[in-house]
Amino acid sequence: MAGLAVYAGSFDPPTNGHLWMIRQAASLFDRLIVAVGANPSKRAAYSVEQRLGWLRAMTGDLPNVQVAQFGNLFLAYYAKQAGASFIIRGIRSEADFAYEQSMRHINADLSPEITTVFLMPPREIAEVSSSLVRGMIGPEGWQRVVGGLVPACVFADLERNHA
Repeated sequence: MAGLAVYAGSFDPPTNGHLWMIRQAASLFDRLIVAVGANPSKRAAYSVEQRLGWLRAMTGDLPNVQVAQFGNLFLAYYAKQAGASFIIRGIRSEADFAYEQSMRHINADLSPEITTVFLMPPREIAEVSSSLVRGMIGPEGWQRVVGGLVPACVFADLERNHA
């Protein structure tokens, strides 16, 4: 599909679900911006710089992917400023659908020229979230569980920082 898309999130930390979304979107669009956003309702566990570094490492083999950040700005406005025609969102569950449906309508109100595209990850990673990963770190044996939920570059840092 021709055009520029934006896939935004907090990526705190990035998971294999995020990586799946990025790879799918990169295969669908000419260009993809993976944007780390500031969610005022969440307190980040990892710095923006750390998350940007992880995302750059994860997407280094995807020449049509750019990693960026945006601050205190609605996603629809950021996408418009970036020249994007599409916003990519993931739906893992019914709860996600209800939330994402509302956000799609708000984004359309803010920037009607931008189309929201929903992707649904496969079952084996559909329930993985950054908050789930953060909650799994610490107890004895956490590495066996978390190692399968995040990309290798993320896991290496998590293991080093939580040894």
